[in-house]
Amino acid sequence: MEQSGSRGCPSGMLSADSISMSEDVRDYVFENSRRYHKYNEGRYHFPNDDAEQEREDMQHAMVVLLCNGKLHFAPLENPQSVLDIGTGTGIWAIDMGDEYPAAEILGIDLSPIQPLWVPRNVQFLVDNIEEEWVQPPNSLDYIHSRQMAPTIRDWPAIIAEAYKALKPGGWLELQDLKCVVGCDDGTMLADDALASFANTLAEALRRLGIDCIYSIENYARWLREAGFVNVQEVVLKAPLGTWPKDPHQARVGLYNRNMIYDGLHGFTIRPFTHGLGWTPEEVEVYLVDVRKSILNSTAHIYLPFHSVFAQKPLGPTTEGSK
Repeated sequence: MEQSGSRGCPSGMLSADSISMSEDVRDYVFENSRRYHKYNEGRYHFPNDDAEQEREDMQHAMVVLLCNGKLHFAPLENPQSVLDIGTGTGIWAIDMGDEYPAAEILGIDLSPIQPLWVPRNVQFLVDNIEEEWVQPPNSLDYIHSRQMAPTIRDWPAIIAEAYKALKPGGWLELQDLKCVVGCDDGTMLADDALASFANTLAEALRRLGIDCIYSIENYARWLREAGFVNVQEVVLKAPLGTWPKDPHQARVGLYNRNMIYDGLHGFTIRPFTHGLGWTPEEVEVYLVDVRKSILNSTAHIYLPFHSVFAQKPLGPTTEGSK
């Protein structure tokens, strides 16, 4: 482990005109008892405070458990340069650095909340991926994104930047929990408060210019349209609660339930107040029944987890082959 205090970046992963981090990116905005990023303020509608960081780490543990220990589904072979967009606490990038010690891992986020002590092959950069990327063309073996559907307004633009930055043969992987509550056995009531909450949250984000459900459902199409090949999708069911009989799935459900319960206020307060025009008091009253629904063990509910991954062609492509 080494200290990453300068938040410098692996050689070759940034263009020569990239700008070093200024002190103002460490400023924060406080609203409704939550802390938000100041850099490019308003681009990300969820907090970055300690409570949210703990939730993000729990989410990572849940997803890795759901995926049977896999950090990725793309078939990587000795990657040398890896980019994690929207790295958050940096926990995925750190685990990736441990798994691939010969690779250079760069995590990018709007908030400098990542730990200082990290594997020596892991670095972090504060940047906005919705602007032009600083990665040189044909420089990356693998680009990873997780739970960014609720934050990105223009996915085709992001995918185009990723395509440009990847080496021929490189992979892009987009992983997201879908904001839809599923149930396969009729145990969820028609008026379930959590299912209603998921729909309301998706609508709040739509009013803020982000259609997270539509994005996940169109990842594969956008990848093909951008020129990617070998487009594949893995869909898993992340149970919510300990209702599964299988011990492994019950543990996934425990992590998922705790992660959503603890993160409920952070998920909700800014999208609902900014997107729907609710008062903070109205949000708190609304969440009472949602919390009860999360703890209801009689409903066998789950959230779909999507991992969509695709490869940049090894050779040149023509417009007609995209």
